[in-house]
Amino acid sequence: MTNYLEFEKPLAEIEGKAEELRAMARANPEMDIEKEASALDRKAKDMLSSLYGDLSAWRKCQVARHPDRPHCIDYIDALFTQYTPLAGDRNFADDHSVMGGLARFRGKPVMVIGHEKGNDTKSRIERNFGMARPEGYRKAIRLMELADKFGLPVITLVDTPGAYPGKGAEERGQSEAIARSTEKCLKVKVPLVSVIIGEGGSGGAVAFATANRVAMLEHSIYSVISPEGCASILWKDAEKMREAAEALRLTAQDLKELGVCDVVVKEPLGGAHRDSKTAIKAVGDAIAAMLKEMDGQRGRDIRDDRRRKYLELGSKGLAA
Repeated sequence: MTNYLEFEKPLAEIEGKAEELRAMARANPEMDIEKEASALDRKAKDMLSSLYGDLSAWRKCQVARHPDRPHCIDYIDALFTQYTPLAGDRNFADDHSVMGGLARFRGKPVMVIGHEKGNDTKSRIERNFGMARPEGYRKAIRLMELADKFGLPVITLVDTPGAYPGKGAEERGQSEAIARSTEKCLKVKVPLVSVIIGEGGSGGAVAFATANRVAMLEHSIYSVISPEGCASILWKDAEKMREAAEALRLTAQDLKELGVCDVVVKEPLGGAHRDSKTAIKAVGDAIAAMLKEMDGQRGRDIRDDRRRKYLELGSKGLAA
């Protein structure tokens, strides 16, 4: 069953009518409704093209958060072989909102790390809706250190509303853990590529995405704060999230223009959730292309290039 977003309600009505006709035909094989159903299909496709042809920033936020969008675990299952999960931060606990381990990507050994939101009530609670605690970031640090030791490229898949803001997380050093993870991203001498597959929220995303190359799915978002949080602070009204989304410039297209994102990965018509297989393959091709750019480079040069990228970020705008 398709989960429709608020702005897709007219589309839901048309596709629902087409499905009703086909259900009637299945119940009564003598009925010939294919012509009418096909006409509705064409109308739905045209509407889908119109809706997704020029999405506002807020609508992109809705698509990026779609519950049926492929998650980290789906990408790992489809793109990586011989995946061996590694657990725990060797300090406090294992954070299930962060998954990662050794794997092979198109035959080559890598380290893959990502946020996992879960896909039903039970798994979402277990995964804490993709919001990592300090032990999650410390696990990521441990895995990056291991990758650096053995010369393995690091691939991160980012999909989080932000780091978990709970009391326990703060008591265990949430901000320090995020800062250390970001620092580790800047220190490793192996290729580090990151893909924003859904939400890239605040420092919780930066701690994984301070990479040599950053790709974003076409309808993903990446921002210092959620539109709702921004609206609450600036206007004391979370309902102004549409205005906040525009002001934050959080879309893949805006961030490519600003130099924060290096690659925008095209999604199937209607978003990655409508054709997960095609979306996942496109992400795999983008990862392969980004890694290929660093083939044969020395570790020190890879690290220095990454540091330079972030030191120079925004300098063109300042100069202007």
